[in-house]
Amino acid sequence: MTDAEIGVIGGSGFYSFLEDVTEVQVDTPYGAPSDSLFLGELAGRKIAFLPRHGRGHKVPPHRINYRANLWALRAAGVRQVLGPCAVGGLRAEYGPGTLLVPDQLVDRTKSRAQTFFDGEPLPDGSVPNVVHTTFADPYCPAGRAAALASARGRGWEPVDGGTMVVVEGPRFSTRAESQWHAAMGWSVVGMTGHPEAVLARELGLCYTSMALVTDLDAGAETGEGVSHTEVLRVFGENVGRLREVLFDAVAALPATESRDCLCTHAHDGWDLGIELP
Repeated sequence: MTDAEIGVIGGSGFYSFLEDVTEVQVDTPYGAPSDSLFLGELAGRKIAFLPRHGRGHKVPPHRINYRANLWALRAAGVRQVLGPCAVGGLRAEYGPGTLLVPDQLVDRTKSRAQTFFDGEPLPDGSVPNVVHTTFADPYCPAGRAAALASARGRGWEPVDGGTMVVVEGPRFSTRAESQWHAAMGWSVVGMTGHPEAVLARELGLCYTSMALVTDLDAGAETGEGVSHTEVLRVFGENVGRLREVLFDAVAALPATESRDCLCTHAHDGWDLGIELP
């Protein structure tokens, strides 16, 4: 199955607005992904959409099968991935409605499988080698440039760069945790950006995060703190323009065959021990 070149991991607010979408179920050596892939076309590019939490938001962040999700996208032909997500702002100036395109990531998750190269046998008997992946710069520079230019083209000035700290969830942070995250100089906090980014890198995929701030995190404001209802409300208010920026970014991504960024060379010289799809 090689019907796509660009993957989008998001919600139904994105793929449901495409025409002639084909639903494809995919199995992987790591089990089933969060949902089917939805294949369509946008601006002449073949796209595979994957609902990160499944339809109806039924899979919590800590139980998402991230390995299956990324493997399924690569098996569909995807080589570049856009990952829109909702986050909390850790600085007063990053209030609800801010679009931030991060350039750094901090992992504070606890229980997630975050590598394909753990030396554990796969169902077909092949065994991946233990591989240490270069990850100093976790996001694709070409993808980031496309996302930033697309937001500006829609009159939505984005924040260029910043650090996303990823927590386990599904609960929101305590005030003390949020204040610590802010004191460390980090920009936004989310629950799904890791291990999505590193697994994409391990598969040689270009990965770009587009983070929509839906709230100021608990320690960055007074009041009762973050509520899921408020997050959904702000996301709903902004999903239309986020979708427009996302679609423009899809069109602006470089041709697959012209990629020569750090993402494509992460495993140069390594014997992976397994064949990637």
